[in-house]
Amino acid sequence: MPKLLADITPLRESLPFRRLWIGNGLSSVGTQLTVVAVSLEVYHLTGSTLAVGMLGLVALVPLVVAGLYGGAVADAHDRRKVALFSSTVLWLVTICIAAQAWLGLGNVWLLYALIAVQSAAAGVNGSARSAIVPRLVRLELLPAANALSMIVMGLGTTVGPLLAGVLVANVGYAWTYSVDVLTFTASLWALFKLPPLPPQPVDGGKPVQRAGLKSVLEGFSFLGRRKNVRMTFLVDMCAMVFALPRALLPAIGAVWLGGGDQTAGLLLAAIAAGSFLAALFSGPLGYVRRQGLAVVWSITVWGGAVAALGGAVLAGGRTHDGAVSPWLVAAVVALVVAGVADSVSSVFRSTILQAATPDHLRGRLQGIFVVVVTGGPRLGDVFSGATGSWLGEGWAAVVGGLLCIAAVWSLATFQPGFVRYDARHPKP
Repeated sequence: MPKLLADITPLRESLPFRRLWIGNGLSSVGTQLTVVAVSLEVYHLTGSTLAVGMLGLVALVPLVVAGLYGGAVADAHDRRKVALFSSTVLWLVTICIAAQAWLGLGNVWLLYALIAVQSAAAGVNGSARSAIVPRLVRLELLPAANALSMIVMGLGTTVGPLLAGVLVANVGYAWTYSVDVLTFTASLWALFKLPPLPPQPVDGGKPVQRAGLKSVLEGFSFLGRRKNVRMTFLVDMCAMVFALPRALLPAIGAVWLGGGDQTAGLLLAAIAAGSFLAALFSGPLGYVRRQGLAVVWSITVWGGAVAALGGAVLAGGRTHDGAVSPWLVAAVVALVVAGVADSVSSVFRSTILQAATPDHLRGRLQGIFVVVVTGGPRLGDVFSGATGSWLGEGWAAVVGGLLCIAAVWSLATFQPGFVRYDARHPKP
């Protein structure tokens, strides 16, 4: 099945990319343990879906500021050093999250504060890491490299939520967070082994611009003039803000489908399993030329699948005495489909952005990308948490999915050039 399975040429050709890929894969499991366990702990302490959604709000401002400035820093300095420093901060924050659990503090506001610091460090880290990849592989291998990255992300977000549900239920939050502390060392090792990645000369021999407000604004100026690159951000915001069901899942597990924390972990893992399967069988993606059109249809499928999740929740109704609803299977299938769609969209959005952006601007554009792909879900948590409290979790998923579909096709109508985007002749 050589044409169906993922293309591993980037792993064969680039030892630095292979090291980074392995490190990311090992650390992603632990990272997902913490992401899921924090949301479960907040729900355990408060019993409120809105409080879980507030995790997104407290992380949003530091993410936006650090992501944008971190992109400018990544363009002005050695990207390896920037990524290594920010990863060290992330590791230390994870130690603090584990420590509060071991001490039994049970303070939601402390968790909010730690997540805010973690979000700031993640903004800088994500900008630098994403800008590194085009320096490690050939341009024509970017779709394959991005698909391979989705494999390890999908594996981590499949195994991580499942383990989080099991570990939280059986050994508690402290041990769950501690596993992340141990696995994160793999990411630090991979970054340490990368070669130096200093800024490359700008076209025309201009000096590299120092990090600062002017540098950040230059990235926004480029984005404002490039419709296709801009659309990769806008369509993803449609999916993440309107149709991200993450904040709904603790209540869906506890009140609707039954099974509690383990059901919430299973549903999150279903999304990740779909992403993993799509990336594993991503061989045909390298032949797709109309990448913009593929993104639009992928997000359409995502919205439809989230609406189907809401339909399964409404069909099953509230559970009693902790019994697991027979509609759990339908909910899992819907989220697997959503994960497949999300993976395909992510591969093509990342490829369009990397291929159409000059190297000296990649850090800043990746900084904006990090703000969108990480900040969008934070806004989505707030949106779904609020609508879930107002309409109920099932109707919140249905309405969010339909709003996502309407928004993405409205954008495609106003920006038809994105639908015609041809990978053979990338135009930003």
